[in-house]
Amino acid sequence: MLLTGNRNMDGNDSLEQVIREENHGAALPVLTISDLDRMIERPYRDACADRLVEIGIALDQYRGTG
Repeated sequence: MLLTGNRNMDGNDSLEQVIREENHGAALPVLTISDLDRMIERPYRDACADRLVEIGIALDQYRGTG
């Protein structure tokens, strides 16, 4: 899995463009933290961590989702 804070669509080699072109049904998901500035807030960090655990537990359900 890839965890990132940047998934822009700027250019042909952007992460989002690569995901669109290279994604397939068995690919691991790319997870994006939507607001990196909020990572200083403990409740936000906890919510992100909880969601990561949920995804990790059910990883096969998220394959190919980009």
